Amino acid sequence: MSSSSRDMSAGDVLEVDHLSILFDKNRVLTDLSFHVARGSSLAIIGPNGAGKTVLCKALIGSMQFEGRIRWASGTRIGYVPQQLDLERDLPITGYDFLRARVKLGGSGGADVSRVLDLVGISADVARRPIGTLSGGQFQRLLMAFALAGNPTVLVLDEPTAGVDKPGQEQLNEALRRLNETEGLTVLFVSHELSVVHRYSTSVLCLGSNQSCMGPPRTILTRDLLHDPYGTPLSERPA
Repeated sequence: MSSSSRDMSAGDVLEVDHLSILFDKNRVLTDLSFHVARGSSLAIIGPNGAGKTVLCKALIGSMQFEGRIRWASGTRIGYVPQQLDLERDLPITGYDFLRARVKLGGSGGADVSRVLDLVGISADVARRPIGTLSGGQFQRLLMAFALAGNPTVLVLDEPTAGVDKPGQEQLNEALRRLNETEGLTVLFVSHELSVVHRYSTSVLCLGSNQSCMGPPRTILTRDLLHDPYGTPLSERPA
């Protein structure tokens, strides 16, 4: 197992070579290799059980693996999990939550206002107890929490899961701004192929027999997705 941060191919922020992962004694990923360009937006897709979450955990160093994961020198990773074990009825506001993160990271207090602005959370919403926030607002707060560490790469595991349609649109727009305006490299897991088609520059599709990667127009086709998903899919997602 190797995870390093040395210089690599020009323009790449991540290289994964022959990655294999065992989870509960089952081999979830086998001999997976791919690279991610700096400043790109990579969508990770695949059916349930394909290994999307364990891949994210391996990339951030929280899961054992075989093979090699190499991040470019100077890479700082921010991670937004699908679920966070946090008591939502705690009497703390969004501001309190982020200030604690900033204090732990040693960043300046001004960062709180900046990251809230980046994810589209108003000052009024940030002053509310976190238990009163909607699912979409709380997910954007988690995104702000990750951004408080000044990352160069943002890894998100299904950030819109359990969020209503308006909240999903706000989250997706925040991700687009972070990628296109702030220059962050974004890796995100999604089941929404229309979102993947619209917001990603490349797609990694994980399958039990074979994985593939390329631009959305190349990967999101009926022929390529039929094997991993096992059901007919439209040629071009709406």
